[in-house]
Order: sequence, then C-alpha cells, then structure tokens
Amino acid sequence: MKFIGAHVSAAGGVENAIKNAVSIGANGFALFTKNQRQWKAKPLSEKNITKFKEWMQTHGFSPESVLPHDSYLINLGHPETENRKKSLEAFIEEARRVEILGLKYLNFHPGSHLRKISEEKCLDLISESVNFAIKETESCVFVLETTAGQGSNLGYKFEHLAYIIDKIEDKERIGVCIDTAHIFAAGYDIRTKETYEKTMEEFEKIVGFKYLKGMHINDSKAKFASRVDRHHSLGKGEIGLNAFKFIMQDKRIDNIPLILETIDPEIWKDEIKLLRSFEN
Repeated sequence: MKFIGAHVSAAGGVENAIKNAVSIGANGFALFTKNQRQWKAKPLSEKNITKFKEWMQTHGFSPESVLPHDSYLINLGHPETENRKKSLEAFIEEARRVEILGLKYLNFHPGSHLRKISEEKCLDLISESVNFAIKETESCVFVLETTAGQGSNLGYKFEHLAYIIDKIEDKERIGVCIDTAHIFAAGYDIRTKETYEKTMEEFEKIVGFKYLKGMHINDSKAKFASRVDRHHSLGKGEIGLNAFKFIMQDKRIDNIPLILETIDPEIWKDEIKLLRSFEN
C-alpha cells in the first residue's frame, strides 16, 4: 500500500489537518505542527492532542502515513553558533510536538553553509545537531529531505545524505525523504524508465532504500539540473507524468507517505486520483 496525500493546512488546530486530508481523499498527509514562519509557538493543548489522536484513529491514519515538516527557519548547519543553537532548540521542540501527537517522523531540510564554511564542515554540524536532538527526544525519526541545491543548501547530492547518516549514532532514528522536483533540479533524471531506474539504483547504492521514509511528489517548473526549486502540478512541468507512474508501480516505495506539494490545492483531490490510477 502507498499512503498518498498532500501537505495540508493545520490552521485552527492540528486536528484540522486530518479533516483537510480526508476532504481530498488522502490516506496519508503532511502538516506543520506549528506556524512554520515563527520560531516560537504555544504548546499544544490537551484538547488539540486528544482530538488529533481520536481523529487519526477514526479516519484510519497510522503514524507511518504522516510526514510532519519542521519550520523553514531552522538551519542545523548554521555557521554561527548562536543561530545554530536557536535552530537546534526549535528543532527539538518540534520533535517533541511530533511525539506528543503520537506521530513518528519529522521531515527537515538538512541545512545551509551560507557560503561561510565548507560543505563538509556544514554536514558535520548537521550531523552533530541531529545526534544531539536524538539524545534529547524519545522516539522521533528525523527525515532528511533531498534539496534542489539552490543557494547554499546542502542535501542536493545523495552523497550529502549518506555522509550525515554515516555520522548518526542511532541509525534507527534517521531517514530520508526524496522530493521529485528537488532531485530533478539537482541533476537526477527520472523522466524515462531507464533514467528512473538509474537514479533509484544510485540512491540504493549510496543511501539505501531502508532509509526511505517518505517522498514529496512534485513536478518541476525548473529545468533539469538547474539547481532551482520550483514546484509544479503533476504533468504540467519539466518532469512529466511518466516518472509518477514509475513511482506508483515501484514496490520499493510501498508503505511510506507520498506527499503532494504541488502548486494548486484545488486539484489535489484529482492528483491523488491520478496517482492511484497509475498503481495497476
């Protein structure tokens, strides 16, 4: 089974993410557990937590079908100690929110060197940050997201992810999310069966499918290998529909959340139906 959904709004309470996922016919979803544009957030109320857990059960969502995302403000590889500390504190707080809600994963962008330190030094800082977060939390699995490599963002090479994973002390607490638009912009082609298989074989060799905990399913406005992060609706961008057929028919990608972050929420329901039509 594949858990197909979208990154839905949690406005008005985290439990509303479940309602919004159900309304588009999803059996998986992503959400922010707090306002992703702010560092601080009010603690989750007992009412919100209880409703969230009740609605998860009522609508048949498992923790494995949900891929919470942390704030875009967080940079675990920040070259400046104070800013990195601020990011790490916020990251740990978000992981604790995930655990309180009974969820399993926290998806995050690895970090950026801001052209002030080397890639390797930044990757080391990210690894240190994640190891610290693991020790400060109980069960959350931290899920590294592939990036397009725009600006000074790391994570655009499978080797970056493997480097971080290698330095994580508890390998059960680390995973990876492949974003189709990001890897395409980073130079990993998935448009034909041949290039899709080549990219996935490379992922298996360098990272390993055992670490794949989710995918973001997006077409790309940006050209191949452009290192530009611009999502598009399925079939309307540079990737085209075939790649999504390959994903839906790939048994290595079963039992993880496949999350739309495409640009038009009005057609998410149709895009979910389209993806399901590719499964056979």
